[in-house]
Amino acid sequence: MIKIGLVGFGKAGQAVAQVLQDDPRYQLCWIARRSVSTSVKATPDLDVPMTALTTPDDWGQWLDTHPVDALVDFSSPESLHLYGEEVRRRGLMLVSAISAYSDADLDYARSVASNARVLCSPNITVGINFLILAARLLRKIAPFADVEIVEQHFRDKPEVSGTARKIAQSINVDEDRITSLRLGGIVGHHEVIFGFPYQTVRLIHNSIERRAFGTGAAFALAELQQCENGFYTFDDLMMRMVRKELLSDLP
Repeated sequence: MIKIGLVGFGKAGQAVAQVLQDDPRYQLCWIARRSVSTSVKATPDLDVPMTALTTPDDWGQWLDTHPVDALVDFSSPESLHLYGEEVRRRGLMLVSAISAYSDADLDYARSVASNARVLCSPNITVGINFLILAARLLRKIAPFADVEIVEQHFRDKPEVSGTARKIAQSINVDEDRITSLRLGGIVGHHEVIFGFPYQTVRLIHNSIERRAFGTGAAFALAELQQCENGFYTFDDLMMRMVRKELLSDLP
């Protein structure tokens, strides 16, 4: 059983915590967030301690007394720089679903990955990453097709979806081909539209509940456990599985 510390307890983090606690492969040991009313307390729905860790020293001391095998991060880009050296020193697995990492943040994550297994993905749902693989394949088959990307999210989401940006980058499409809509309480909708002569192909993914992030994190942990130290994306893990499956069918 893999022991996990969860970083971040917003709406996504709460949903992920529930999925991880219910998965028999994992033991959710604690939750770290920006602040709590006391240094350690149990959450109402989850029988695990919660703590506020705001400095690298806090992280080192906490992990000395509350060791885990992996961190799952649904917080903010700054957290990486607080716990990064402990991940490196202890050789922990890290699954990060932060969508707003800068290039400098990602460079630091890659440096940590020289001594640990690190996965960074702006969207950690299995379905959206399968969509990206399918879009990449179709783009190679038909590079002449017109391509548009549509993303829809809840009304208060301010920035263009990091997942939409990743889709555009993956299929070599300019970001000005992304259309963003903000409507009500939509969790997440991404659509890639390929316009061919005489036909149209639409690849669509909808996140119905935030628990989809939890099942994606659980998949990533299971696959990352089988990898060597290094920096991975969700694409890397899925392609690893696809290659393994294709090779198993060879005579």
